Order: sequence, then C-alpha cells, then structure tokens
Amino acid sequence: MLPVTESRVVLVTGGSKGIGRAMAEAFRDAGYRVAATYRSGGVPDGVLGVTCDITDQGQVDQAFETIEKELGPVEVLVANAGVTRDTLLMRMSDDDWQTVIDTNLTGTFRVVRRAARPMMRARFGRIVLISSVVALLGSPGQINYSSSKAALVGMARSLTRELGTRNVTANVVAPGFIETDMTSVLGEDTIADYRKRIPAGRLGSVDDVARAVLFLANDSSGYISGAVLPVDGGLGMGH
Repeated sequence: MLPVTESRVVLVTGGSKGIGRAMAEAFRDAGYRVAATYRSGGVPDGVLGVTCDITDQGQVDQAFETIEKELGPVEVLVANAGVTRDTLLMRMSDDDWQTVIDTNLTGTFRVVRRAARPMMRARFGRIVLISSVVALLGSPGQINYSSSKAALVGMARSLTRELGTRNVTANVVAPGFIETDMTSVLGEDTIADYRKRIPAGRLGSVDDVARAVLFLANDSSGYISGAVLPVDGGLGMGH
C-alpha cells in the first residue's frame, strides 16, 4: 500500500454497502479521515456518515458543509453513488431512463462541482469516478445504466483538462462483475457464464476495487489523470 503523506479528507458517496462501503473502510484503515454519504442503512465505524440524496443540490451542499465543519475540506472525492433500473429498450420508461441519469450522471456532476473549487484553491485534489465495465462494452437491458457510466469517462477527461494545472486529477475506475449483495441474487447459471467469460476465472471482490481507488487517490499518483482503470479480471480487455 502506498504511503499517505498526511491524513487527507476523503468523501465516498454511496458508502453504506457494497463497493462504496469497502472503499470507505479501506481509506479509514489506510489512515485517511473519511466521510461517506448514504440514503439508508449506515456507514462503517470510524467513518463520518452524512445522509444525502445526490439528486438534490441542497442536500449535496449541506453534506459538504457538514464534512468541512467536522473533518475539513474534501481533498479526495470518490463518486460512487448510483442506481440501476434494468429493462430492455422497448420496455424502458422515461422514468427508468431519467432516474438512472439523474443519479449516476447528474448527481455525480453536482458532487464533483461542489468538491472542485476547494481543491483548486488548495492546489490538490483527487477525483475518482466509479464507472462500470458495461460503460464501453454495453449490456442488454442496461441502456440507461451503461450510458450514464460511459458519460463519466468524458467527464473525467474534461475535468483533467480544466483542473490539471491545479494538481487536481480525475480518473475513472471501471469495475467488472464484483461479488456484492446485488450480484448474489443472480442465478448460478448466470454467475457461471460470467466466470467463463472472465479471463481471471473468478468474480472480483470489493477489495479489488478499493485497492485500485486507493492507488489513484494517493499523493504519489499525481501524474495519472484522465485514465480509465478497469478492475474486471480482463473481461473488458480495456474497452
């Protein structure tokens, strides 16, 4: 694990379960001061929990104000909060589309916008956007989700061009098929099919994703920006 030069303040959105929770725990264990937003459930011990719906700008602003008061300005932002509304195109309603876009894309934009100005003033910042292997591979029944996640690549690269001279990086981590509560409900045949398609021969763990995010968030990773880091066992082959 790379050293932390000082106890920086990290915000993980959607930190109550799955990948988000694992990332919050990993940053906490590495010596960072960690806050996590959530809408239900709770956050790990030792992490400042802040209730926030990222589709509401007022709640986003209030969450940042709370974190800044309790821990200090956010220096590392991990934009992880997201939702799914999976169904085939011909069955997908406007609400199915808009709900996913509002959270995964517009909500991420709101959080990034609020975090960026203090980072620019401090001349330090790490922004990590959590995308998905389906962003560039595509997936039947996930036109809304894959579109929202693909857009994060453009967001990170535009941020890199805007903020790069201020020592603020913006990168994307694209997890593949990760073992979480969400995937545990899938049938054995579906999981077996994915294992066959993944060169690593196994599903990923939340720790695999957390370690990749820790690497990009570290002070020593300041010359990496605008990158897409797949954590998918080779499933997407960089796509």
